Amino acid sequence: MDIQFLGTGAGMPAKTRNVTSIALRLLEERGAVWLFDCGEATQHQILHTTIKPRKIEKIFITHMHGDHIYGLPGLLGSRSFQAGEEKLEIYGPKGIAEYIESSLRLSRTYVNYPINIHEIEEGLIFEDSQFTVEAKLLEHGIPSYGYRIREKDTAGPLLVDDLQSIGVKPGPLYKKLKEGETVILEDGRILNGRDFLGPEKQGKIVTILGDTRICRKSEELAADADVLVHEATFGVADEALAYEYYHSTTSQAAKIAVRANVKKLILTHISARYQGNEADILLKEARDLFENTFVAADFSQYSI
Repeated sequence: MDIQFLGTGAGMPAKTRNVTSIALRLLEERGAVWLFDCGEATQHQILHTTIKPRKIEKIFITHMHGDHIYGLPGLLGSRSFQAGEEKLEIYGPKGIAEYIESSLRLSRTYVNYPINIHEIEEGLIFEDSQFTVEAKLLEHGIPSYGYRIREKDTAGPLLVDDLQSIGVKPGPLYKKLKEGETVILEDGRILNGRDFLGPEKQGKIVTILGDTRICRKSEELAADADVLVHEATFGVADEALAYEYYHSTTSQAAKIAVRANVKKLILTHISARYQGNEADILLKEARDLFENTFVAADFSQYSI
């Protein structure tokens, strides 16, 4: 599992930062990519990566501001030309269905795959055998959601040495024991598979927030996360501007990381006013409060 930033800027495209889009790459876990937001020219950004649009399984939209959705119609149309035939699930605030359906209809864009659109509310919005996704409303000028993606714990490894020490040789029984089943050996012995499994592998937690002021729900979504992706549109000196425009500063994002006990903080949605080496200043401001902080750049990739 890793996370790749396709766009890290705020408001409008800049020379060094495109507008927001984040890819959660779950290639080992499920052979798929989940996209979070799809700002203008996201499909152009994808061309500079190894991501295949047909592998995009789900798209989560945080809110309806243009710098987070303007790239969506183009990506949906192009996916048809790139062997994308698998169903696509899209989650987002009220209005996302009308936006997508109107854009495709008025542009007469045909897609050759089914699209399921879910207009979400707070709570658990997705669950299967591998993952859950929870959404909460943040504090922004329009409804803006944060997402908490939790990988479910998986069974520990089969303790092969222990089995062989009691005379159980490799074979079909190993599969049943690995699945925690109880088996009866030829000599009448009964073995409980759970007795021959190592410790469970704890699943990862990733929190990706939409635009927001510093708020309690950000902390709740980020609790004990392995990675927190938090907007930092402004530096500390512009805290008043951040509040006025419903955004956060570097230090505010770092405070959430500390309170939520996260392992790693990645800052994104950086205003174009911070050019070149000024990003280093933003990084220092956050690291003064939370050491394991990074400022994302377009195409930067982080293992989880």
